Amino acid sequence: MDLNFQRLYIFGAGGHGREIAWLAQEIWPKELEIMFLVDDAKYLCPPVNGIPVRLLDDESMDEDSKYVIAIGDPTSRRRIAEKCDGRNMRATILIHPRVEMSRLSAVEDGAVICAGNVITTNIKIGQHSHLNVSCTLSHDVILEEFVTLSPGVRVAGNVHIGRDVFVGIGANIINGTRDVPLVIGDGAIVAAGACVTHSVGPGALMAGVPAVKKR
Repeated sequence: MDLNFQRLYIFGAGGHGREIAWLAQEIWPKELEIMFLVDDAKYLCPPVNGIPVRLLDDESMDEDSKYVIAIGDPTSRRRIAEKCDGRNMRATILIHPRVEMSRLSAVEDGAVICAGNVITTNIKIGQHSHLNVSCTLSHDVILEEFVTLSPGVRVAGNVHIGRDVFVGIGANIINGTRDVPLVIGDGAIVAAGACVTHSVGPGALMAGVPAVKKR
């Protein structure tokens, strides 16, 4: 992770924002300045857990600043990333100290990996993907950009999760094979507690055990 900056902007000051602020405070020394950002004046409020809340358009970004996005919905997170990138802001990576991860796995800018995750070998985690607390990813898993894994998600080996996918709390995705990975298509939603046993098309809503297509 890049530790060479002085200010971290966290977009979003709700519950997920407070969690990510705590994560950042676990990683960086107290000297790091943290600010919450919102993109509409109606969301401005007094400091949250002692951290000020600022309007995106009022902030002047510099080379000593980085950002992450504290929004669970992948589509909304993509929209905010485009807005931040348009202001020449630079995303960083947050990985909690209590994450186990192989050095043969790769994490791209904007990704957030919370406490308790176990990430084994030959795994790719794409830009602005979020892994909430206590997820497990087995070998040869690919998460494309803007994926959300809710707390307690289990992903077995040889799985390819497409862009903007949301996986609900406690869901399980069984393994594919090296020759035929199990694929979760772009924009799909896997409901909380579901068990996905076969590939899923783009935009599908999957729920149940075993998971069936609901939309």
